Amino acid sequence: MTSKRRRWSVNLNLRECDTGYGTVQKMAPPCDMRLVQSMAKEIERKSDASGNSKDDNELSVAHAAAESKKALAIVARKKSRAMQIALSPGKQIAMNAFMLWMSGKNLNIFSISVTSMAILNPIKGILSLSNAFRSCEDPDGKVDLASSKALFVVLNLIWLGVGVYKMANMKLLPLTSADWEGYVVWKHVMETSSIPP
Repeated sequence: MTSKRRRWSVNLNLRECDTGYGTVQKMAPPCDMRLVQSMAKEIERKSDASGNSKDDNELSVAHAAAESKKALAIVARKKSRAMQIALSPGKQIAMNAFMLWMSGKNLNIFSISVTSMAILNPIKGILSLSNAFRSCEDPDGKVDLASSKALFVVLNLIWLGVGVYKMANMKLLPLTSADWEGYVVWKHVMETSSIPP
């Protein structure tokens, strides 16, 4: 037994013989969207003028609460970003310390380049302190960057200390008295003798 499917269709167009056809033909055509929007704006202005002050107060309080929540989220995000920037030299210290250890104590182009990077990069980091934290600054002063900047400077100084220690181990720093021999002032002997003392 096969079931027959029935297809239903509804035609909403009016024909001349339908009731109400003449009434629809006498109606004005629908207006365009510009007119609808201008009428909606005029209705909004009238409702604001007549005023639902209670609804407006509730809306303004809700809007202010949402704005303060958003501002707190932005401040928290800027603080976490500042701390990430402050801790970035710490990662560089570990990597450069390993590279300095692997380069050895001998003087060669690799050890000199790694040591010079370990000295120049922290100095550049300290000199570009304001540029590093520029993205985290807040015009209202709600984000305190003093601790992050201090941590950034301390980690860069530790990194610089590692580089200076490596230079001392490579005998590139003038730490012994023999390194300053050129500055020693010798006494002028007034008379000499060929007889040994």
